[in-house]
Amino acid sequence: MQAIARVKYLKVAPKKMRRVAELIKGKPVEEALNILNYTPKIAAHHLAKTVKSAAANAMSSVGTGKLKAEDLAITKIMVDSAPTAKRVRFQSMGRVFRIRKRYCHLLVEVEGEPEPEAPRAKTRRRKKTKAADEAEPEKKTKAKGKSKTATKKSKTTAKKKDVKKETKTKAEAVVENEPVVEEIEEQAENKIEDKIEDETKEAGTEKDAAEEKEDK
Repeated sequence: MQAIARVKYLKVAPKKMRRVAELIKGKPVEEALNILNYTPKIAAHHLAKTVKSAAANAMSSVGTGKLKAEDLAITKIMVDSAPTAKRVRFQSMGRVFRIRKRYCHLLVEVEGEPEPEAPRAKTRRRKKTKAADEAEPEKKTKAKGKSKTATKKSKTTAKKKDVKKETKTKAEAVVENEPVVEEIEEQAENKIEDKIEDETKEAGTEKDAAEEKEDK
């Protein structure tokens, strides 16, 4: 796995940068950073930053789980000259001395082999029965307190829905049974009227019998 980091227009002369780059060429990243941390040169600071960015690019492209900074090594360092800035220094007797401020471009290439992935064992999924499906939510509610509250709320809402359904069914039954109740009431009224008629007839017969006894 290769990765590159580039820095352009560094305010360091390419000759000074190459002197420090020769110290870390072909070495592992950790060793190179240790060397650069203890070299008292401004070029070492810029080189350390570019080496770190190249290593980060390599690890981000593959993944930190597969590749680490310990597995990387510096394979290539290129220092190219950039456009120079021309300045002037005035001297005596109307003379002028030329000052050239040199810049450079830096390229660092890092390479390392990622660790091979271990093959995962395939696991077979068991078919769940209906009883297991019904038992799973109960287990989850016992395991988590939040799920308990959720199930309680769902149960209360379900009970409310059942009560509403029962009230609706009772009301519908009452509406359906209204004609039956009317028939029963009519039958009771007819029975009462029949009893009254029978009582009146019996009373009439008793009166007739008493009158006949008086006549005799």
